[in-house]
Amino acid sequence: MVERTDYLSVTTLTKYLRAKFDRDPYLERVYLTGEISNFRLRPAHQYFSLKDDHAKISAVMFRSAFKKVKFTPETGMKVLVVGRISLYAPNGSYQIYVEHMEPDGIGALYQAYEQLKKKLAQEGLFNAPKRPLVRFPKRIAVVTSPSGAVIRDIITTTRRRYPIVQLVLFPTLVQGDGAAADIVAKIQQVNQLDNFDTLIVGRGGGSIEDLWPFNEEKVARAIAASKIPVISSVGHETDTTIADLVADVRAATPTAAAELAVPVLSDEVLKLQQQQVRLVQALRNRLALAKKQVDRLRQSYVFRQPQRLYDGYLQNVDQLNRRLQTSFNQVLQTKQQQLLVVNGRLQQHQPQMRLQQAQRDVTRLHQQLTQTMQRYLRAKQQTVQQQIQSLDYLSPLKIMGRGYSYVTDDTGNVLKKAQDFKPDKKIDLHVTDAVVAAKVIKVKPQDKK
Repeated sequence: MVERTDYLSVTTLTKYLRAKFDRDPYLERVYLTGEISNFRLRPAHQYFSLKDDHAKISAVMFRSAFKKVKFTPETGMKVLVVGRISLYAPNGSYQIYVEHMEPDGIGALYQAYEQLKKKLAQEGLFNAPKRPLVRFPKRIAVVTSPSGAVIRDIITTTRRRYPIVQLVLFPTLVQGDGAAADIVAKIQQVNQLDNFDTLIVGRGGGSIEDLWPFNEEKVARAIAASKIPVISSVGHETDTTIADLVADVRAATPTAAAELAVPVLSDEVLKLQQQQVRLVQALRNRLALAKKQVDRLRQSYVFRQPQRLYDGYLQNVDQLNRRLQTSFNQVLQTKQQQLLVVNGRLQQHQPQMRLQQAQRDVTRLHQQLTQTMQRYLRAKQQTVQQQIQSLDYLSPLKIMGRGYSYVTDDTGNVLKKAQDFKPDKKIDLHVTDAVVAAKVIKVKPQDKK
């Protein structure tokens, strides 16, 4: 029989196996390719599976490593991962802890670029109304590196084309991990100052990794939210970044950006001079035409015989006076007829006649009221007589007149029952016309038969 001390606990065995996994040099850094399964984006750490046609392994990617991934993983996507293999003690399963991940067959940055481009296009950020550039800007903000060729090209071009404009450089990181946040901060700073007409965001050419800060979502949203028109000049002519698609105007080079931002001053001055010449010539033509019109008007009969100017007006006044008099007579005649009609109606409704009729009505109603009151009083008198006669029939005096009487004691209480009468008790016998004093001799009970 095996002794009890030879048995291992599950925890001990799991720790031993985990130590084996952790100490194996071949499992410290493993390169895997597989298809993502059961992926659901979580706020912190990511848990999913990698599988092929015949096997599957659980995978964990902590937040610090997942923040470096430039694309969004999806279920069914084939990826290349680098990580270490270890054992998860609570359920005894082995899994890979992913430290790096990229799409299999396509670059991670390009994958992230396409995903963000699709997302912003669905939101309509690329098709949003573009802000027009100011034709004659006074101040231009430039967000770029202070040491690159971009700012030198912009300065050279603007001085050559439009030297009266004021350029203000906002030194910015254009490459590296903190470049995107720095670009956003400078764009927001320019908008907060609110004294610039145009904003140029740019940098020189480079690989997709070098240009990546201008493909960040926060940079794109900062450009879209800018109140100042934005010219994007990132990379070379063949490079197209998310910032180029969101900006109001895209320039292929920094020189092109400066040319878009400012006009050529000499050309504008020449245009002004040409406009001045055209304006002077136009005024001369207008003056010559006006002089001809004045000369022609001077020869008019109106100025030679001014009284003829009023002939037509005088005739119109006479005609209007006649029409006014005719209209006045017609209105007066109509009003007189209306007055006669109203006067006749008023005679029919004179207050004196209505008052006489009202007096006759009052007299008639007074007679009717007197007759009604007399009939009512007679009826009530008859009713009272009948009630008096009925009360007289019910009077106790009437009853006593027929031989009835009632008995009281010396206190005035009426004696009704045999128990109220006591021998030798003094009583008062009340008859119709007197009170008889008496004394009880004997109380004889009433024979019920």
